[in-house]
Amino acid sequence: MRKIVLFNLITLDGYFEGANADISWHNVDQEFNDFAIAQLRTVDMLLFGSKTYQLMAAYWPTEDGIKDNPVIAELMNELDKIVFSKSLGKAEWDHTRLISENLLDEVKKLKSLPGKDVFIFGSADLSSTLIQHDLIDEFRIMINPLILGNGTPMFKNVTAKIDLQLLKTKVFGNGNVLLNYIPKK
Repeated sequence: MRKIVLFNLITLDGYFEGANADISWHNVDQEFNDFAIAQLRTVDMLLFGSKTYQLMAAYWPTEDGIKDNPVIAELMNELDKIVFSKSLGKAEWDHTRLISENLLDEVKKLKSLPGKDVFIFGSADLSSTLIQHDLIDEFRIMINPLILGNGTPMFKNVTAKIDLQLLKTKVFGNGNVLLNYIPKK
């Protein structure tokens, strides 16, 4: 059975993006890049909400995305992707399927299939929905060493308490701290 893993970079005050989807504050260096490559090699599918999908699709297949980080661009472009959206009419990024209904049934079906882990990046609305229906198997939250002061909270639509168990931590040289949690059952 596959795991659904939520991975996000957040600020100490809990924001995963600033105003206008700004992520320029992401504390990314070679150590992070090596981690990101290793992590992407453990998955065979990515899930996105429409906003995150549009941002990713507008960057990774482009000349800039490929030039800036060719290994991650190759992985992002070659992985299977599902975008869950009722507003998008089409999804043109290679290896992407658009699903506009039965979100929960589709995710349950994905979890039951053989394969590697499935990751969600960004996508706070999608993540919140899956969290509230107990469909996230692991949370990988990387805290960046800054307070942003405003933006979009990662768990803005989660309305119920969810107890988590810490699996492991990793401290990066640049001050990022990765926290791996699973829901307590």
